[in-house]
Amino acid sequence: MIKGYLDRIEDNQFAVILVEEIKKEFVIPVEDLPEGSKENSYFEMSIENDKISSIKLDEQTTQTEQEKVDDLMTKLRSKSKGSKFKKN
Repeated sequence: MIKGYLDRIEDNQFAVILVEEIKKEFVIPVEDLPEGSKENSYFEMSIENDKISSIKLDEQTTQTEQEKVDDLMTKLRSKSKGSKFKKN
């Protein structure tokens, strides 16, 4: 099993899944995604003959990665308050 990431959905028809481990991108019909999938979801997948043979939503990784993004955004927002530049 390898991890995949739902990068985007194009034209409400195609899901673009990135697999960093093998540096590949897969495009599949949206209806082939597991229930509950949305952009930024992570999956556990099997690849055979350059095609996704099985795909399962990885809710734990999705939640963990979203928390990392939320923490980073909070830090960035707190640093941006109180600009050192004068407003005209």
